Amino acid sequence: MLGYNYLDPVLKPNSQPFGFIFVLKRSNDFKGTKNISMNRYLLLSLLISLASFGQSFAQDQLTALEIVKKADDKRRGGTNYSEMSIAIVRPSWTREMDVKAWSKGTSFSLILITDPARDKGTTFLKRDKEIWNWVPSIDRNIKLPPSMMMQSWMGSDFTNDDLIKESSIIEDYTHKLLGDSVIEGRDCYKIELIPKPEAPVVWGKIYNWIDKKDFMELKTELYDEDGYLVNRVLFSEIEELDGRLLPSKMEYIPVDKEGHKTMIKYSNVDYDIDIGEGYFSLQNMKRVR
Repeated sequence: MLGYNYLDPVLKPNSQPFGFIFVLKRSNDFKGTKNISMNRYLLLSLLISLASFGQSFAQDQLTALEIVKKADDKRRGGTNYSEMSIAIVRPSWTREMDVKAWSKGTSFSLILITDPARDKGTTFLKRDKEIWNWVPSIDRNIKLPPSMMMQSWMGSDFTNDDLIKESSIIEDYTHKLLGDSVIEGRDCYKIELIPKPEAPVVWGKIYNWIDKKDFMELKTELYDEDGYLVNRVLFSEIEELDGRLLPSKMEYIPVDKEGHKTMIKYSNVDYDIDIGEGYFSLQNMKRVR
């Protein structure tokens, strides 16, 4: 009389992406319930291991562009609202601002300064490739001309051009995976971005370090057209922001200016808010609070 039939897992090589398949072999050799339980345990362990391997394998097969896009989509969302503090640090002084910001995709954003008092109510509007500035003290809307794009934004280490060109990291560059690295104890992809021949960008080359597990940008280096490092951007203080694990602090550091940097600290972020393109209007620049 045959004993209890159980399934005995066997791994055999094949041509599938993972290199192996399971063959479930039926055994007529009854060796007791202990062996049955052990085989089931081994089968479960193997399935879990292969599932983890499969996820890791799939991530390792991502292209450089897909990695950059996943990190960018995670940080932006379809729409978002954020509250942050900005500290402009110089060797002998530090100036701080409190800011609220709204954005929709990569084409629309609205920035409102809420503190200090002298700048309160100042707004910046981005619509596609244009930037408008509402200045309450002179009751005027000003469209920033191309000649002002490389000027400092509010005395910080950012330029007005940074606000416009932020979205071009996907469209205006080619992306190349250079290898692996470790930033703050996290395994990262190192990716090189080279501008396309006709792209309207100011950087000659960008390096991005993106966390492999959670697709967080942790470090960026910006080089000029002659290959010299100009700015280094560091991301830290990882927190859960509206259900997304992201760095809550960014430091923008010009490497040739000792003691200079601009820091952004996010205190609140809400993703996928209900907001239409009409919110990003010249009229709303004066009303937003």
